[in-house]
Amino acid sequence: MSENKPEAPVEDADLATSLDTAGGAMRPSAVPVSAQSGSLPGDEDQDSVLRKIFTGNGIVTILAVLLALILGGLLIASTDKVVAATSSYFFARPTDFLAAVWSAATSSYVALFQGSVYNPRGSGVGGQFAPLMETLTIATPLITAGLGVALAFRAGLFNIGAQGQIIMAGILAAWVGFALDLPVGLHLLLVLLAGVIGGAVWGGLVGVLKAKTGAHEVIVTIMFNYIALYLVRYLLDTPAFQRPGETTPISPILDASAVYPQIFGSQYRLHIGFLLAIAATVFVSWLLNRSTIGFEFRAVGANPKAALTAGINVPRATILVMTIAGGLAGLAGVAQVAGTEKVLTDGVAATYGFDAITVALLGRSTPWGTFAAGVLFGAFRAGAVQMQIQTGTPIDIVLVVQSLIVLFIAAPPLVRAIFGLNPRKKKAATAGKSQKAAATGGAA
Repeated sequence: MSENKPEAPVEDADLATSLDTAGGAMRPSAVPVSAQSGSLPGDEDQDSVLRKIFTGNGIVTILAVLLALILGGLLIASTDKVVAATSSYFFARPTDFLAAVWSAATSSYVALFQGSVYNPRGSGVGGQFAPLMETLTIATPLITAGLGVALAFRAGLFNIGAQGQIIMAGILAAWVGFALDLPVGLHLLLVLLAGVIGGAVWGGLVGVLKAKTGAHEVIVTIMFNYIALYLVRYLLDTPAFQRPGETTPISPILDASAVYPQIFGSQYRLHIGFLLAIAATVFVSWLLNRSTIGFEFRAVGANPKAALTAGINVPRATILVMTIAGGLAGLAGVAQVAGTEKVLTDGVAATYGFDAITVALLGRSTPWGTFAAGVLFGAFRAGAVQMQIQTGTPIDIVLVVQSLIVLFIAAPPLVRAIFGLNPRKKKAATAGKSQKAAATGGAA
């Protein structure tokens, strides 16, 4: 009876060839095993669902926000007087310093929460939930303008012109609101249509210039922002737009029939523009994921040359996506003049158009992600004032936190590295272990 001698260890390349040819019984495949996707036998437990979840874009976004809040808390602590005092004897009693840092950060964030979501010291239930209503009010233009930016991003375009589109929408919506005398219902509908059309035309012009002349949309939209800003300033100095008897650049108040009704009554500023923001989110989600036009947008955004080869009219898609994006930003302008302010000023857009870029980035250019990001940034804006009043924390800290969020969102590998969630390294390590295990099994 012959003695079984152990075989020599199998190298990685030999293992791949052996698996590809079934030990020499079959011809090699066109795509070697080493280049094919999927896991080797016995590796299913390593490539777990949990690892996919914890290295996906969603968890990276959440971790980016968390990391920004942590760094923001450290910045808050650096401005606190108690923290400065305890740092002088840090090596004698480090616990005092750490407790002061924790207290400064948590008290500021508690004040931010109370100013944006729920204030237990409010008078009655209405007063306690007033911060949440204010958050949703501020979030309304952020959501709709962010959707306009996100939609353009999905088509491979950079819509930096939401600021100008909001202003143009505000101009037309305000004029229809105070200059025309129309019945209730019809008046508000025309205000809404005028605003959407104003934003759509302003965005569509950018699309035309991009499609017909090849002009870069970033440069064009930035220039259009300045045109819209100086146009509204000029108009507010004319008799057609300036309020009679006023020397400041402000329009007449919109008629009562031309303003958005409040959802929960006059005690809150929240108006039906928020419901329109939800409807706009549903529309964009359907447009991108369920419609033929949305497929064309995504195809153009993925590869314009391939889309053109496939028969997609790229210039038409460019014009159409910028028109729809401008109309979505126009909803933000209507929300400002017909919902929140009820007048037209040269600050009608505030910084909503530029913040919309941040909202779209945080939402990863997805409709519901943009919606959630808009609500989050609305909470930051609503709670910043309360945070400054209660704790004396500079309101600019909120801007720093927002900037840090954008920084970490733009660098997912950095977030994964900080939290040890690098899927490539884990996959490589898993593949190495699997090959060694297979080699050991073959040698046994």
